[in-house]
Amino acid sequence: MEINKAAILAEVTALVDRYERALGDNDIAMLDGMFWQSPRAVRYGVGECLYGIEEILAFRKARAGGSPPRTIRRMEITTFGDDFATANVEFQRIGGEVIGRQSQSWARLSEGWRIVSAHVSLQGSGH
Repeated sequence: MEINKAAILAEVTALVDRYERALGDNDIAMLDGMFWQSPRAVRYGVGECLYGIEEILAFRKARAGGSPPRTIRRMEITTFGDDFATANVEFQRIGGEVIGRQSQSWARLSEGWRIVSAHVSLQGSGH
């Protein structure tokens, strides 16, 4: 298994960048479409544990205003072969001192690359 094959790393990096843009633009349709449309998809957020795509979709729909604006401090992406990758992002909320972390597991499925699992937490928040 080849780790960080250049072409696969470029694909996944572009997807993570697209996710960040969609998050900043509160593009709910784009964000929802990047997740695996399965009851097995998982997203742990700062204050919520979402199991299955239906809970993930409901969370995004109910979230007024989207994610607080942020800048990326560090991004680490690792690909494993041609069909699996992890993305870890450290971010800082704009206008504040809050540091957060986001991890995503990406899998290439029949419908393309999708986030199958994600976790967001804030440093020192206890979450």
